Amino acid sequence: MYGLIGKFTAAEGKRDELIGHLLEGLRDMPGCLSYIVASDPVAPETIWVTEAWTDEDSHKASLSLPSVQDAIRKARPIIAGMESIAQTQPVGGHGLSSVG
Repeated sequence: MYGLIGKFTAAEGKRDELIGHLLEGLRDMPGCLSYIVASDPVAPETIWVTEAWTDEDSHKASLSLPSVQDAIRKARPIIAGMESIAQTQPVGGHGLSSVG
């Protein structure tokens, strides 16, 4: 499995709108096992995204899907910052089959 943890910073007052755009792009993403969008309870403009994929190629391919491209187009103007915090190798957990 392939995983990512990312941090988005929304333009001031735009966090909920950005969360909406991140969630709307989730339709029909082959290979996506989990895509969690979470608001930060302390930093009012921060959003955390935790992803689990069958493999890195599935993640890369998702970026060209029409639904994802549309969400990116809508979200881009209200993103003040993005950071790739970590690449991970999920091994299992609630909602994921373990690798073995």
